[in-house]
Amino acid sequence: MKKERLFTPGPTMVPEEVLLEMAQPMRHHRTAWYREMAKEVHELLQYLFQTKSLCMTFTGSGTSAMEGAIVGCCPPGHKALVFRNGKFAERWAKVCASFGIDHTVVDVEWGHGIKAADVVKQMDADPKIDTVIVVHSETSTTALSDVEAIAKVTRDRKALLLVDGITAVGALPVKMDAWGVDVYVTGSQKAMMLPPGLGFAAVSDRAWERIDSGKMPTLYNDLKAYRKSHETFDAPYTPAVTLVRGTLVALRMVKERTLEAIWSETATLARGTRAAVEAIGLKVYPKDPVDSVTAMLVPDGVDEGKLRSTMRDKFGFHIAGGQGDLKGKIVRFSHMGYVDAFDTLGVIAALEMVLKGQGYDVKIGAGVAAAQAVFAENLA
Repeated sequence: MKKERLFTPGPTMVPEEVLLEMAQPMRHHRTAWYREMAKEVHELLQYLFQTKSLCMTFTGSGTSAMEGAIVGCCPPGHKALVFRNGKFAERWAKVCASFGIDHTVVDVEWGHGIKAADVVKQMDADPKIDTVIVVHSETSTTALSDVEAIAKVTRDRKALLLVDGITAVGALPVKMDAWGVDVYVTGSQKAMMLPPGLGFAAVSDRAWERIDSGKMPTLYNDLKAYRKSHETFDAPYTPAVTLVRGTLVALRMVKERTLEAIWSETATLARGTRAAVEAIGLKVYPKDPVDSVTAMLVPDGVDEGKLRSTMRDKFGFHIAGGQGDLKGKIVRFSHMGYVDAFDTLGVIAALEMVLKGQGYDVKIGAGVAAAQAVFAENLA
């Protein structure tokens, strides 16, 4: 029997402790038991986001939380700036269009992150822009944006900054209050080591002032409804009780390990994987690589679909392909959550064997040795 290992950038592997907690008998949510659990989850989310702001748990994916944030923060009379540098950045522009939000879209070459200078240029050109929407870690291209520097620009110009942190929070340094970000969003199935089904949003006081200043057509993802329920640590609609139970266990594990340790190990896994890719003779795809997910270009003569299916069916390693224009051109490896150096060495070894099986000229062990050297220096 093969052991299945998820290296996709969501869902990711879930620790046994979390799975066992979620397998407990069902309990009702309109109870003191649920409210006590929700209170502790909120406190742990504040640690995760590094904020004193209100943190809300949505029954839905990260998209539900991000949609709620965008719609709430962009009532009539306000204008958003959306940078499109990947599939998920494209989604936030679609949210703006779907709800009739006044917005400007700026296309950025895939594989590149957003820089502070990009924001300055656009805001200088259009003084009406008072909301900026960026993806911290663009999962589809594995590119990193400079959120800390962007936040300084938006703060100086009294604009709101909404950040998709769905493959950043819990994997990369995220310091909401210290940086001055107004909304940070993530999802359960990434670095939080949970199944899909929950979205999380941390919302600053500045953002709440904007949300309270107007009204937009929303119901289920209405941030105001979640805030009202939060007063008693309840939920506006039936919550995913089992997932919330798992969240409590997962966040306790994060707190015990510490964010700093997690950030450091994630960076090491990414550096080791990038070193392995280069040692095998391949290329890392993005110009601004992020540490939570690594993408490599598939070499000529190698069938990308067959590469992934063989790794999955023969060796039990699930990796992701490309999306949109990158379909068939890249494969992606996650470094988030419940994954360690030896899992990573395993997926690199499997990659080498599958590449060789497709006729690619690879020296078996070259990538493993390169990654192991990085791990030995940083983890031993």
